[in-house]
Amino acid sequence: MTDTPLPFGHLADRLRIGAAALGVALDVRQQQQLLDYLALVAKWNRVYNLTAIREPAEMLTQHVLDCLAVVRPLQRELGDRALRVLDVGSGAGLPGVVVAIALPASTVTCVDTVAKKATFMRQVAAELKLGNLHAVHARIEAMAPAAADVITSRAFASLHDFVSLTRPHLAPGGCWMAMKAKPGADELTALGDDLEVFHVEQLEVPDLEADRCLVWVRPIQTALL
Repeated sequence: MTDTPLPFGHLADRLRIGAAALGVALDVRQQQQLLDYLALVAKWNRVYNLTAIREPAEMLTQHVLDCLAVVRPLQRELGDRALRVLDVGSGAGLPGVVVAIALPASTVTCVDTVAKKATFMRQVAAELKLGNLHAVHARIEAMAPAAADVITSRAFASLHDFVSLTRPHLAPGGCWMAMKAKPGADELTALGDDLEVFHVEQLEVPDLEADRCLVWVRPIQTALL
């Protein structure tokens, strides 16, 4: 694990308080992994421009806490079991890296079409010793089926494209969890007759003054009980 340089070290209290507010239990190792992850993003960002956010406290709020907000909903919808998570268009590893740290029993595969971003995520997995985190440099439509329990993304502009392109990778009984700002009614009704939006869930992210929600989608014929 990397040595976390200031100013990331002094964000530990904000991380702990934010995670508690979100109902996510993190042990000391997981908290340190998240701070080390932020340090790696900042380090690689100088060369590879992984994110437009540069200020450490904003990175904590807009990246880590924003992604930690999906952990409890994931556990509620799919239970406290080891999940196969597919994060599409993962970029700097969001939300995939955060989910892999928070849910170490689950397997998380992050996919991105940009080689340097996949390389960064592999470096994160190696340095933070995340054996459950995998990174793939590919277009999602060119990948072999992944059989994921949940497919997620916070990068796709269109819900329809996100679901259509990733559908071959959804396991029976699985669902999509799209991270969105505020989806419009037209976007929610454009998915097709064999799919249902079964929940649009508002999220409250500590210290973040912006709309955040999860859009949950599943095939009607494999609806979760």
